[in-house]
Amino acid sequence: MAVRRLAPKEKQPASFAFSAENLTWAKAQIAKYPPGRQASAVIPILWRVQEQHEGWVSEVAIRAVADLLEMPYIRVLEIATFYTMFQLEPVGKKAHVQVCGTTPCMLRGSKDLIEVCKNRIHHDPFHVSADGNFSWEEVECLGACVNAPMVMIWKDTYEDLTPESLGKVLDGFASGNPPKPGPQIDRQFAAPVTGLTSLTSDADNDNKGKTSGSTNGPALTDSEPKKQTESANAQERPAPKPPMGDASKTNPPKGDKS
Repeated sequence: MAVRRLAPKEKQPASFAFSAENLTWAKAQIAKYPPGRQASAVIPILWRVQEQHEGWVSEVAIRAVADLLEMPYIRVLEIATFYTMFQLEPVGKKAHVQVCGTTPCMLRGSKDLIEVCKNRIHHDPFHVSADGNFSWEEVECLGACVNAPMVMIWKDTYEDLTPESLGKVLDGFASGNPPKPGPQIDRQFAAPVTGLTSLTSDADNDNKGKTSGSTNGPALTDSEPKKQTESANAQERPAPKPPMGDASKTNPPKGDKS
């Protein structure tokens, strides 16, 4: 794991203050925990601070979080430098692009996406573009392997990318109209690219006793609630045996003449 340090002093702002909205939100998070356990809210509050602070966490922001949670500064610093979700130096104001470079994305063309970032943003990662609006980095698995290759911008993922579609995503952020997150092709979430391969039977056909295999549509749409069923790991228990009869009646003790 790379060594993570705070930005140099010349990049650090002089002060940080929670916005009224974020301070109210932070206090609501603290109220979820028992007295004396407010440190449990440190990660969500740090994330909120990063969103307010143009996508990165400064030293004064870390101190502000520590004061709010009554934590030693070093404890919050340890958390901010350990989790790579927290950016420690200034990033692009409009978008910080995290390109997944793990094996599935690499096999599906993530290197081409990195070339787009090098050409459009900066040749090297963790450098802000000339206009100050974009930056990028290569990261490890972001959890959307079936929709590789993909990138994460802020807290949203953009999947099934090509160099051309990534360019359109960046154009959207540049114009202030980001595209809809998720697959950038005609795919629903992580469904097969070629269409559904299971659960394709029509409910009406099932009710009429017809065989499954209709391709009229999925058996359950996104708007329909899923029905509760018995837990998959429930085990059948054998029926209890009836109590045994009185053994003395069929096998009386020796010497008993009754």
